[in-house]
Amino acid sequence: MTRSSRKPRRLVVGDETFLWAVAHNHRDEQGRLRECRETLRLRRSGARGRLLIVFQKRPGRLVPDGYVHSGAVGTGGLWLNLHEPGTVRALLDEATRRGWDSDDPRTSHLDGWDLFTEAATRLTAAAPPPAEQVRP
Repeated sequence: MTRSSRKPRRLVVGDETFLWAVAHNHRDEQGRLRECRETLRLRRSGARGRLLIVFQKRPGRLVPDGYVHSGAVGTGGLWLNLHEPGTVRALLDEATRRGWDSDDPRTSHLDGWDLFTEAATRLTAAAPPPAEQVRP
């Protein structure tokens, strides 16, 4: 079973455009049945390379399984929403920092949990501070 966005979304980074989609499935690339996993698929428009960032369900690592919404991945009290462009950008930046080349013709597979903490930290640092609550 695979659920994915029907049409890839666009993410513009500088003068480059990336296409991305989120999928939920239970089988790996060889067709073997696995635990739930959420996959973020990315490619730069016009480039040959593909990137699959896979968040596999395992102890302490949560992916959508009926209790959380599509695109939600979390661990240690931190959550990312893979349907948010800011999250996609943070994961793309981290994958690129670690050497992903969008022009390499091979499809690269990365364990999303290896990128999770850095992406969540980047998003938290970029978030505006919460509004101060006014008491009557």
